[in-house]
Amino acid sequence: MSRGTIDGDQVRAGILDAAAAVLAERGEAAGMADIAEAAGVAPAALGRYFPGRDALLDALYEAALADLAARLEDARLDSAPIEEAVAAMTRATIAATSRYRALGLLERTPREARRVERQLAGPLRAVFERGAAGGRFRGDLPVHTLAELYFSLLEGVVSRVVRQRLGVEEASAAVTTLFLSGALAPPPRP
Repeated sequence: MSRGTIDGDQVRAGILDAAAAVLAERGEAAGMADIAEAAGVAPAALGRYFPGRDALLDALYEAALADLAARLEDARLDSAPIEEAVAAMTRATIAATSRYRALGLLERTPREARRVERQLAGPLRAVFERGAAGGRFRGDLPVHTLAELYFSLLEGVVSRVVRQRLGVEEASAAVTTLFLSGALAPPPRP
């Protein structure tokens, strides 16, 4: 890889970081000039990397998905004990979502919804299935109900993080504690 490519990749990454911050702060009111200024590049240079707002938003969306997928992979959800896996996936999801809060990490088309399901929701659901199969989760609720209740808690807390009413760690601890308090199977009776 040439030095120019490395520098170009760094500039592109810097633009995406600045775009995430500016869009999170200003929302739809943020223009390309605002993003260029925050990234420390000329508007013409921004245009060389991202020829328009849609190209920038597409790249930012891809970066958000890659960030969350990497965080989930680093959490080793498939081998961690259930309680730790729930805590790790909660922290990873809230951290990535708050970083890219302007995008909301929402699927934008049915095709993207399927890709998000495969790439992100699938590993999360696998934690629920593993917990149920191992008897760690209560047996009176189907796995899909537990997963949906978890995702609802997560969505509610993420909106508070986005509005800066909760920090990432505080929100992660709240979701993890609340969910596990109701989802874990009761200890066996003597």
